[in-house]
Amino acid sequence: MVQLGGLYGLWLREVKRAFRDRGQLIGGVSRPILWVLILGIGLNPYFRGEVYGAVTFVVPFTYLQFIFPAVIALNIMFTSVQSAVSVIWDREFGFLREVLVSPLSRTTILLAKVLGGTTVAVLHGCLVLILARFADIPLTLTDIVRALGLMALLAFALTSLGVVIANRISSFQGFGVFSNAVILPLYFTSSSIFPLDPALSRAQTRVVYPDWLVTIIEWNPLTYAVDALRGALIGYNQFDPWMGIAVIVTACVVLFSIALYDFHRM
Repeated sequence: MVQLGGLYGLWLREVKRAFRDRGQLIGGVSRPILWVLILGIGLNPYFRGEVYGAVTFVVPFTYLQFIFPAVIALNIMFTSVQSAVSVIWDREFGFLREVLVSPLSRTTILLAKVLGGTTVAVLHGCLVLILARFADIPLTLTDIVRALGLMALLAFALTSLGVVIANRISSFQGFGVFSNAVILPLYFTSSSIFPLDPALSRAQTRVVYPDWLVTIIEWNPLTYAVDALRGALIGYNQFDPWMGIAVIVTACVVLFSIALYDFHRM
């Protein structure tokens, strides 16, 4: 009971602190508006190709529909990783030291922090999900439940990644710079804003696109997370549907284990 009560208390503290941060809330609202309303609509006319004079879409969706699941992933990424800054905050002001000498196990402490960041990140992802009808994406209850499950797993993995970064960075400024250096390359090389043409074979893809870019996309775990979200929300997958779930679950286990190892070394 002590562990469970401590888990709930620390989780609630993380959630309350996140919602008191107006800057984080504004970012959670402004990012999807900028990406969906401006980038999605602005690039929509160019998301097509011409075959024998006929205009066809590269994939059977508008650009706004294609990018929509990726915007959810983007909102979750920023919120998850940034929520881990609380580790640095607690370490700087001595709260973390006090918690670590409490009867709570370090696994409980870390799990509470990660679950707190996960909760906030999923809620920020839901801010984008509200715009689904605007993006002309009809969602059933089953689609929403599947998407929420994937969003929760992705948020858990990315919050764990944020904690891993925070354990290795000693300042707020350094965390911000380093986290952005991780987030942006991961996002832009995850086939989030452009598709690999599904009509091409793997060998043809490496001819059409730079070989190094295709390799990075294929090795980027976020590629499969975004693809799984697309499968849940618009019914489109560039890869086998099971790969997305397998990669996200593996990332959750590996990143949380690394964060837990770091916590036990404190």
